[in-house]
Amino acid sequence: MAFKIDRGRRKLASSLSEINVTPFVDVMLVLLVIFMVTAPMMKSGIDVNLPVAETSRQPAEEGLLLTITKDKYIHIEDKVINIYLLEGKLKEYFYGKEKKVVFLKADREIPYGYIIRVLDIIKKAGVEVVGLITLPAEREEK
Repeated sequence: MAFKIDRGRRKLASSLSEINVTPFVDVMLVLLVIFMVTAPMMKSGIDVNLPVAETSRQPAEEGLLLTITKDKYIHIEDKVINIYLLEGKLKEYFYGKEKKVVFLKADREIPYGYIIRVLDIIKKAGVEVVGLITLPAEREEK
């Protein structure tokens, strides 16, 4: 405590104990603007050249996204997985879950035999529903 002497009397000097929040608010507003601008640019998943189908529609339910790139790399969500470990990873992922749904997103240049091999592994893992993701026909680039 600090004492001041004013004309022979002792007074207790009051100190300013308020926190200035203006710089904090400024920083938070700048961060908010940065996140608002960059959020639409971030997209989930792996880019693949999807085949086109006229009956394409959005998935009606939630499920696991499995992506196959043109180099035959298999991705579960965003993680690369070896084809020989795929069945075990799928069993582990769906352990104890009622609904077992996988959405397969494969590049159009993947050989049909490879896709059938992956579908066979998915079915062996106990997955009940497999949805194939395609592009709508009107979005096809020529």
